[in-house]
Amino acid sequence: MNSTTGDELKSWWMPFTHNRYFKDQPRLIASGAGAYYTLVDGRRVFDGLSGLWCSPLGHSHPHVVAAVQRQVATLDFCPSFQMGHPAAFSLARRIARLAGRPDDRVFFVNSGSEAVDTAMKIAVAYHRARGEASRTRIIGRERAYHGVGMGGISVGGIPANRKMFSSLMIPGVDHLPHTWDPARMGYSRGQPDWGAHLADELERLVTLHDASNIAAVIVEPMQGSTGVLVPPRGYLQRLRQICDRHGILLIFDEVITGFGRLGTAFAADYFGVRPDLLTFAKAVNNAVVPLGGVLVAASIHDAFMAGPAHMIEFFHGYTYSGHPLAVAAAHATLDELDGGGLIRRAAALAPVLESAMHGLRGTPLVTDIRNLGLAAAIDVTPVPGQPGLRAIQVFQRCLDDGLLLRFTGETLALAPPFIATDVEIRSAVDTLRRALVATAA
Repeated sequence: MNSTTGDELKSWWMPFTHNRYFKDQPRLIASGAGAYYTLVDGRRVFDGLSGLWCSPLGHSHPHVVAAVQRQVATLDFCPSFQMGHPAAFSLARRIARLAGRPDDRVFFVNSGSEAVDTAMKIAVAYHRARGEASRTRIIGRERAYHGVGMGGISVGGIPANRKMFSSLMIPGVDHLPHTWDPARMGYSRGQPDWGAHLADELERLVTLHDASNIAAVIVEPMQGSTGVLVPPRGYLQRLRQICDRHGILLIFDEVITGFGRLGTAFAADYFGVRPDLLTFAKAVNNAVVPLGGVLVAASIHDAFMAGPAHMIEFFHGYTYSGHPLAVAAAHATLDELDGGGLIRRAAALAPVLESAMHGLRGTPLVTDIRNLGLAAAIDVTPVPGQPGLRAIQVFQRCLDDGLLLRFTGETLALAPPFIATDVEIRSAVDTLRRALVATAA
């Protein structure tokens, strides 16, 4: 469909989209190849956010395409309740080994939202299985994004995602403060030096609720969707210590950071902190077919393995868990990310992005710059009385000039594919600079 008329566009109620604004000024993609999209009007644009943080190999990667084509002609679906297919088991083993946790287990789902809700259920059920059924409370964090399931928005901390659904949220949730303080952290390159003490707020919540009632703490190692909020040095390590002291599970939501975004397989490796559960999705199979999962410590899994062997141990799962096409895409993607050296390439590109983005300091409208690994963001001065409009204006100018990036609130983010070149990254930031100058004029 190349038409952009109102009738052609009206049926799809688009997710996380200003539907009226979009359908008045539609932006439609026709195809993708490598690090570029082609719009329906023929314009070619650099994919500056790897899809939605999820396509590190770019688009239509030949190895992934071939793998999915072979799979759909061989086994297009396999039930995962009381049945299975070999490639799903080998993928679980491969992911656990990539994480440096070969004895741990993987529970497959279809998205980051499902992964978070699954991890929360595992955490609460684990404590119950061990005779600590009072441990039901889960601690999230302000400004966190953990998907759009009822569990995820309950522990999440983005007000707009929560306010319409307050009556549906799960009880027994509290939140740590977020870690961003522009007065002390502004224009930080990588991890800020200030702020590790913010993890001590967890001790206050333990005192308030008592450790015997807390099942888990869930955090994004780097908060991506809310604007690349980078944890202070020592912060995650301190959270781990406090959780250990009180018998609380630590969950890392690595839906964005997993599979190389920080130049290591997982953010847990980058920060040297081992969570008890780790959620993933997005880049695991280059987002070709929906796939996500939870990496679960062996000791947690083993707590469920009680009672008669013929009985189901964990009453949870999805029709499409471990879908053959998604699994085939994941194996092909990991061939490139790990075996093909693209995770190392992401690490090599990170300083290129850092240098280019921090070169925007002093550019009109820019009020802050943050980066970690192959991800970076700027904040811009809002239009008085019209929150969010300024970032949309800059986004549109970038798109018109051949760059697709991400905007949310007054933040614009870049997270290019791992296959991007140094020149493409610098050119993308130059495009952003021109858009800022033109918008401010």
